[in-house]
Amino acid sequence: MSSRPAAGGGRWVEVDPPRVARWVDGFADRHGPPTTTAQPYGLLLTAPDGGTAELHTPPGVPPTADVPAFVAAASAPRRIGLLLARKGAVALGVADGAKLVTHKADTRYVQGRTAAGGWSQQRFARRRDNQAKAALGEAADLAVRLLLPEAATLTTLVCGGDRRAVDTVLADRRLAPLAELRAERLLDVPEPRHAVLLAAIPAAYAVHILVR
Repeated sequence: MSSRPAAGGGRWVEVDPPRVARWVDGFADRHGPPTTTAQPYGLLLTAPDGGTAELHTPPGVPPTADVPAFVAAASAPRRIGLLLARKGAVALGVADGAKLVTHKADTRYVQGRTAAGGWSQQRFARRRDNQAKAALGEAADLAVRLLLPEAATLTTLVCGGDRRAVDTVLADRRLAPLAELRAERLLDVPEPRHAVLLAAIPAAYAVHILVR
């Protein structure tokens, strides 16, 4: 379980699906038995002392009306696609439950920034942008080969890294079936590597809870 401050107050808590019921019990112990209301994002728990907890449904999980159904649905095995992209690096794969059944990570050189000014700086910037575009184009080709054939078997596509890079990859018309599966969640990950892809699996399945 991890926690971080939330914009506007409160904090975000990430909980593994099987531990959600225990977390809700702890919330009830601290704040009193809450009422449960279905919301577009998932479930809202409202405690007698005014404390609230928003349980956000993980990607690929259907809507539910109460906590037991929420836990059961969030804990059920799902087959999801993963696409992690940053400038010059991509990692993608298919996870069936906690197992990564197919995957590929690739890195292509993208020139760093230069301290030179004037025309020289502009020339380096153009070269860097061209290198980044080429790298993301190769990432789209990789997604076509590895992820696109699996699209019909996936409940969702969870992305991570740089949003602009991910948007560029999924803008490829060939990947339209995958773009339709894209979840709103964007994982915050470092430069994509195989180890980063493995760590992204539990992050994709985690239940996000906003506590106020």
